[in-house]
Amino acid sequence: MPETKPKYYLTTPIYYVNARPHLGHTYTTVVADTIARFMRMCGYDVVLLTGTDEHGQKVERAAKAAGVTPQAYADRIAGEYEQLWKELDLSIDRFIRTTEPRQERAVHRLLLQAKDKGYIYKGFYEGQYCVFDEMYVDEPLPGGLCPECKRPTEKVREENYYFKLSEFQDRLLKLYEEQPDFIQPETRRNEVMAFVRGGLRDLSVSRTTIKWGIPWPDDEKHVIYVWYDALTSYMTGIGYGDDEVQWEKYWPAELHLIGKEILRFHAVYWPAFLMAAEEPLPKKIFAHGWWLFADEKMSKSRGNMQYPQPIARTLGIDALRYFLLREMVFGQDGNFSRDALLTRYNADLANGLGNLASRIVAMIHQYFGGVLPPPVPEASLSQIAVALASKAAEVQDVAVQYYEEFKFSDALESIWELVAATDQFLTEKKPWALAKDPAKQAELGEVLFAAAQSLRHIVALAHPVLPHASTKIWKQLGERTDIASQDPKHLAWGALRPGTHVGEAEQLFPRADKKETSERIEAMEDEIRNPAGTPSTAPPAATPAAGAPAAGAATAPAANAKIGIEDFSKVELRVGLVKSAERIPGADKILKLMVDIGEETRQIVAGLAVSYTPEELVGKKVVVVANLAPRKLRGVESNGMIVAAAVGPEGKPVICTFAEDVPPGAKLK
Repeated sequence: MPETKPKYYLTTPIYYVNARPHLGHTYTTVVADTIARFMRMCGYDVVLLTGTDEHGQKVERAAKAAGVTPQAYADRIAGEYEQLWKELDLSIDRFIRTTEPRQERAVHRLLLQAKDKGYIYKGFYEGQYCVFDEMYVDEPLPGGLCPECKRPTEKVREENYYFKLSEFQDRLLKLYEEQPDFIQPETRRNEVMAFVRGGLRDLSVSRTTIKWGIPWPDDEKHVIYVWYDALTSYMTGIGYGDDEVQWEKYWPAELHLIGKEILRFHAVYWPAFLMAAEEPLPKKIFAHGWWLFADEKMSKSRGNMQYPQPIARTLGIDALRYFLLREMVFGQDGNFSRDALLTRYNADLANGLGNLASRIVAMIHQYFGGVLPPPVPEASLSQIAVALASKAAEVQDVAVQYYEEFKFSDALESIWELVAATDQFLTEKKPWALAKDPAKQAELGEVLFAAAQSLRHIVALAHPVLPHASTKIWKQLGERTDIASQDPKHLAWGALRPGTHVGEAEQLFPRADKKETSERIEAMEDEIRNPAGTPSTAPPAATPAAGAPAAGAATAPAANAKIGIEDFSKVELRVGLVKSAERIPGADKILKLMVDIGEETRQIVAGLAVSYTPEELVGKKVVVVANLAPRKLRGVESNGMIVAAAVGPEGKPVICTFAEDVPPGAKLK
């Protein structure tokens, strides 16, 4: 009988469809793909699941603002996720959507198991609710802000079903203490334990004020709370409630990969839901940090979102993967910059691995007709060749350990030590000089054979991160086996076969001109943020003269500036609801607003302080120019513009508002 492989089931978050996938989503999924590739190389039967979370109030509102059904809206965004993962060639085994019929069956099953055991009861809730995090907020911050995302909450009053989370406090603490690796990294574990020790309140698991969700199994007034829905998808994707054979084979998950902002839902609510249903718990939850841009979290409202496609299409998929995993220490926050990206690319990939591979292959062609030279007997190896083999064995052990500990940056750093050692080996042995002396032909063969062996180690160890470049170099070395089948724990020095014909040298990572490449990436980013037919640049700043419009507030063009309807149709005007407003230190005329435009909340800087106090603007319905490119005013990102009239000789701005109740996000025509 064939040997049964051990299984390894891992998941990414089930990404919410309120926005197209960006660099943050890509980072988590690339990390998961890297782990999956490494574990497959180690002989595991791996299943990697990702998917989309498609229910909830944010989707309902975004769809209404877009003039489509929630299902049509979810279909579009889910399709963008699936298309991106295909473009990046990620090894996704399962893709689950929470709007699939199998998800409803699975959620009902898990919910009813908890209900049958007495953990769910009907109650009543009145208080603050955060639409962005889909959670009730018992203790909002001053100004009614959510303590998780720092955005405005809404007051709600409704009948709910409750889950008895309070009964699981001691069981959860026992879990964290007995299984210290259950939550990683350690700082996140400490956060969760402090939260649970502070006391748990029962959790609402239904809503009556929205309809876009899985219906409650025996009460048509209610839909199931989005987190009970989303979390169950980790089990739905491997057959829970549908395919018991697959379910029993792969559950529990070895790893849930998540961003730190959703740690509480995964480390507190999810194990409690499973305990209530008497289902096995996942083995580990790892909450990584955020990618920051100019030390701020990437978000649509700040207008600083970065997307993976421009990098992948300009520098290649592997370059994107390498930067994400080398630049950020997994578990911590990392700062994204194009300068750091291009510096890494040129130094590590173009001048490093790419140059080394092309040199070695080219010299084998030049000095041995493209045939791998025979090695010298082991007893005759030079001291420096022995040292290179020893370094390869050392790097192999260290890199494997780092992969197993999810220390990807450290793993790559160690592998690149072998790149540097191999470069130094060639510099010291000078094969180009040896080639001039026929008496040193054997020594020349030893040098190139050792260099090729070291390159083989490098690409096998780098394969989980650089699957495409490593496969090409592997084939250049004449290897006919599948690099993905090489166990990184058992790489053998000397495994290359003398007499093998190597492939043609190829520059896999051409050096990139920083200025030109950065401009190309930036232009492609702009195209993604501003699709064809919308303005691609922000308007010039107003001239500081009498009657000029205030910064961030739009006024009508001069009466003699005629435009065609096709020009006007490019401007996207939406109804916005001002959720919060605050002054900007050192700026007398402008305010920073958070404005709900239906599908998202935007940060907009507007020159309204001469006419309104922050308190007067909160709750106002305003007209927002929604498709302007972001710009900074007094160092603060503004992602949109408030329409206002310039009144009086001083041009004081007066906002346009509505006499009737119009929902946020509605388009103006």
